[in-house]
Formats: sequence, C-alpha cells, structure tokens
Amino acid sequence: MKKPVTLENLNQKINSEDLVLRYFKGVDKEDINAILTTLTEDCVFSIETHKIKLVGHEEITSMFKRLWKNHKSVEHKEFYFVKDHISNRIAVRFQVKNVLHNDQIVLKSNCNFFTLKNGIFSEVRVYIGRRCTYSRS
Repeated sequence: MKKPVTLENLNQKINSEDLVLRYFKGVDKEDINAILTTLTEDCVFSIETHKIKLVGHEEITSMFKRLWKNHKSVEHKEFYFVKDHISNRIAVRFQVKNVLHNDQIVLKSNCNFFTLKNGIFSEVRVYIGRRCTYSRS
C-alpha cells in the first residue's frame, strides 16, 4: 500500500494535491490567511453531513475562528487523493484528530471534495465520518 502524503516538505510546484495540503496546513496551524489564499473570494464551503453552507471569505473565516476557539488543537493527516483533471476536482480521504479543551480526543475519518477555478478552490464539500465538533455559535 502506498504511504500517505504528509504536510511536511511540500514541493515548490503547485498542483492540486499541494494546494489541498497547504489548505490543511493552514487549518492545523490556525492560519486563516494561508487558508484564504487557497480559496476564491466567493468560495462555497459546505459541511454536507451537517447541512452547513457558507459562502465567501467572511463566513468561512468565522467558521474557522469558531472551530479553533472550540478546540485545543486540530490535526489532519494520512491523506489519500483521487483527482479528476477533466472537471478540475480533487477528492481526499484523511484522518482528523481533534483535542477538545477538556483534553478529550475525537478521532474521525473524513472526506473533502474540492473544485478548482483559476488555480485555487471555488468549492469545498466536507463529509465528516463521526460527530461534528464544529459549532455554529
């Protein structure tokens, strides 16, 4: 079995896998500017399994700020990719480790589906394999 891709030592050449890893590196390091550089201004971000839909940098920023506020840490790892060059899409399956403020660890297996437009993501669709630890408020 092929070893999963890690967030370390990204290649200089930007491709869709690198862009996904840059996005998740920004999430894990709580760097909203790094995340937003991977998303179009009007990006549609949805958590499909929980009927959450956000549009644009402002709504997406608010969601990530709440995520980080509600967790001690978030870590994404063990990435496996499927690319569709014809429709400019990439899917990724990965593991998530969320540490809550009470030190409870929540492990998840998630999938995200990204659509590219002009070299960055215009759409991100998230499917969470376990309970959602993101809060809308």
